[in-house]
Amino acid sequence: MSSKLEADHLFKVFGGRPEQAVERLRRGADREDLRADGTTAAVIDASFDVRAGEIFVVMGLSGSGKSTLLRMLNGLLAPTAGHVRFDGEDLTALGDRELRALRSKKISMVFQHFALFPHRSVRDNAAYGLEVQGVPRAERERRADEALALCGLAGWEDSWPDELSGGMQQRVGLARALATDADLLLMDESFSALDPLIRRDMQDQLLELQKTLKKTIVFITHDLNEAMRLGDRIAVMRDGRVVQTGTAEDILLRPANDYVASFIQDVDRSRVLTAAAVMDTDVRGDEADCGCETATPDASFTELCAISARLSHPVAVVDAGRDLVGVVARQRLVAFLGDERGAPTPCADGGGKVTARA
Repeated sequence: MSSKLEADHLFKVFGGRPEQAVERLRRGADREDLRADGTTAAVIDASFDVRAGEIFVVMGLSGSGKSTLLRMLNGLLAPTAGHVRFDGEDLTALGDRELRALRSKKISMVFQHFALFPHRSVRDNAAYGLEVQGVPRAERERRADEALALCGLAGWEDSWPDELSGGMQQRVGLARALATDADLLLMDESFSALDPLIRRDMQDQLLELQKTLKKTIVFITHDLNEAMRLGDRIAVMRDGRVVQTGTAEDILLRPANDYVASFIQDVDRSRVLTAAAVMDTDVRGDEADCGCETATPDASFTELCAISARLSHPVAVVDAGRDLVGVVARQRLVAFLGDERGAPTPCADGGGKVTARA
């Protein structure tokens, strides 16, 4: 999968003599060293790539630098050092007019607090980006209505923002971004202002839309469970630095340092891990043709537990051709859940050993 967006050693420093501050950071200084001199290092040497068609989540606590990083990705903030490349073009070399054109046509942003115009209808809010582009009214209204329908708001086009719930208002914000047919969506804590149930509904909506639209999305959040649920890959930030980048399974099973390990302690692993992540691939011999229930590599942890509860031996994991690619013992399920969390009843200790063809 090709890279759509690249962040190449990005720094953002606020305060006097920022270039000198960058050199100090490169030599090993940290945020506290600079703060003592009245300088703030918001982003420090951040590098990653975002692949076409993926949801790339940047996750970190408040003050970690994630929102500053996002604003460098579309040129709203100029990096102190480093480069941002979009479709191979260096955005840091573009002028203000070129950046405005890029943001109006190729890069859309969905904000945390909806940013709707109260004096405009839902349709006109969704069409606003197209209006800025100079698209004729009939065309922009057609495209806005299509985007609203995609977001579950058909029939609400002539309503006013204050007639909508918070979740519906955020759908309008998402529709506005989709109406422009931008190549890249930047979502800055877009669901964090919503109630938990509405927030999960919006996550579902985004994942469902992504199956069809396959947009390239950079999603900012401080919620690790949200990051794990949405992200094809996740970048974890701390104190301005990207400390680990990987899939949800990578981060859960192979945390890069103690900070990440402590951060993931309370994550519900059963919602993230799959058979491919936990299976033992060191299997050999002939597959026992017992007709027992099997799992696929993308089977969820919950599915594995349910299957394991019905078997007296480990669960066989088979590929599309029914060849055995691994096995998952019940003890392994318990171990991955973590003793301190306890295991669901279906994953109680037990099971034997099977041999199979690798």
